[in-house]
Amino acid sequence: MSAHTPHELHDEFPQDEALLRRLKQENPHFRKLSDRYHEVNRAVHRIETEVEPASDEHAEELKKQRLSLVDEISGLLAKARAAAG
Repeated sequence: MSAHTPHELHDEFPQDEALLRRLKQENPHFRKLSDRYHEVNRAVHRIETEVEPASDEHAEELKKQRLSLVDEISGLLAKARAAAG
């Protein structure tokens, strides 16, 4: 069994689970980012669990993409929290 676990958005932002759902429904840009994050995250997980082979460079590039998406999603969540509060 692998020690690698997927980094789902609800795991990354457990305090914002309801907000994640709402933004996915109401904000097309957020939905696109969320879908892209899920796609990249799954690719990273497949590589880390050795289901899919990849070069170290490709794996690192995917991890950088995932981090960039998390940063952008985090910013949108912060704006939505500020607007609600």
